[in-house]
Amino acid sequence: MTVDIARENLEIGAGSREVYEPSSPVAQFGPDEPLHLDAGVDLAPFQLAYNTYGTLNASKTNAILVCHALTGDHYAASQSPVTGKPGWWSSIIGPGKPIDTDRYFVICSNVLGGCLGSTGPASINPKTGEPYGLTLPVITIRDMVRAQAMLVEKLGIDTLFAVIGGSMGGMQVLQWTVSYPNKVFAALPIATGARHCAQNIAFHEVGRQAVMADPDWHGGRYFAHGKRPVKGLAVARMTAHVTYLSEMALHRKFGRNLQDRETLGFGFEADFQIESYLRHQGMTFVDRFDANSYLYMTRAMDYFDIAADYGGSLARAFRGSQTRFCLVSFSSDWLFPTEENRAVVHALNAAAASVSFVEIETDRGHDAFLLEEPHFFDAINGFVSSAARARGLSS
Repeated sequence: MTVDIARENLEIGAGSREVYEPSSPVAQFGPDEPLHLDAGVDLAPFQLAYNTYGTLNASKTNAILVCHALTGDHYAASQSPVTGKPGWWSSIIGPGKPIDTDRYFVICSNVLGGCLGSTGPASINPKTGEPYGLTLPVITIRDMVRAQAMLVEKLGIDTLFAVIGGSMGGMQVLQWTVSYPNKVFAALPIATGARHCAQNIAFHEVGRQAVMADPDWHGGRYFAHGKRPVKGLAVARMTAHVTYLSEMALHRKFGRNLQDRETLGFGFEADFQIESYLRHQGMTFVDRFDANSYLYMTRAMDYFDIAADYGGSLARAFRGSQTRFCLVSFSSDWLFPTEENRAVVHALNAAAASVSFVEIETDRGHDAFLLEEPHFFDAINGFVSSAARARGLSS
C-alpha cells in the first residue's frame, strides 16, 4: 500500500486529516532523536502536535504544561478543528482565568499514541507507508512524559513553572515530578491516582473487548479494509462515560424519564433519556477518536504504577522532591476516589515534600474537573498564584 492510498483510507478515521496534517504546530523528532520506550524499543522518527497560549517571558520561567485526559487533545483553550467546540479547559485557561495567559505561557500537547497529530496507531509508519495499527509499540504514561520533555526542550525551556492535569493528565503530572524532579517547580494533579486500580482496569478491558469484538476491527488493520469499528468503539465510550458521572448526577439529570414518549415502548429502542444520552455520547465520540488509540491510551493508564519502580513504596518515589504539590479530588468521584488522592498526599508527607490537598464537594462525579466548579477554580487560582509568588513571577 502506498502512502497516498493509506492516507485516503485514513480519511475515514478520527479527526480526518488532523491525524497526519494537524492544524496546530508540530514538533518533529527525526531518526537521530529516538525516544526509548518502556517496551524496550526506540521510536523514531515521531512527532508531537501541540498548542501554546500566552507569551514566554524573557527568563523562560513562566511555562505551564497542561496534560490532557484519556480522550482529550491539545486544543485545551482553543476551538477544536474536529468538533468545532471550544477548548476543553477554556473555562480555566485564558486572560484573567485561573491559568492566566496574561501571566503564563501554557503548553498542551497531544500525547504520544494519540490521534490528533502526534504519532499514534493511526499515523503512517514511514517504513511501510501504512498506518502503524497494532505494530506501534505499547506506550506508557512515562513514555508520554519523556516525549513531552523532548518537546519542552525543543521549545528552549529548561524548567517548567507548573505541570497541571486531571485524570490521565494527572498521572502525567505525577510522572513528571518523579522522572524530572528538578524541572517542575509546582505540580497540580487533579482527580487521579498513583496507579490504576483493578476496578478501573476492568472497565477498560470491557471497552477494549468491545472494540476488538467488532467485526470491522480486522485485528487493528481496519484502514486497509476501508472500515472502522464504530459500533465497538461507541459501546466502549458508553461504558467509560458512566464511570465519569455519579449516581447523583445521573438521577438529577435523567432519573427514569422517558425519551420522546409518554409510555414504555416494550422493545429495545431508547425508552429512557439516559439510554438516548449514552448512545449519543458513543456515536459522537467515534467521529473524533481512533479505535486503536483508545486501546493504547487505556493500556497506558492500566500500566501506570509509580511505586512499582521503587520497591512498592510511593514515598520513595517522591523522596527529596523540591516540587510544590497541590492535589485536588471531588467528593462524588468514584473512578478516582478521594482516598486514592489522599494516598498520594500521605506519600508526599512521608517524603517531606511540600503538599496541600483539597476535596471539592460536588455531585458531578469524575468529570467535575472539566465543568464549571467555582470552588475548584478558586483552588487552582490560589495554588498557582501562591506558587508564582514563590517563583518570583511578577503579578
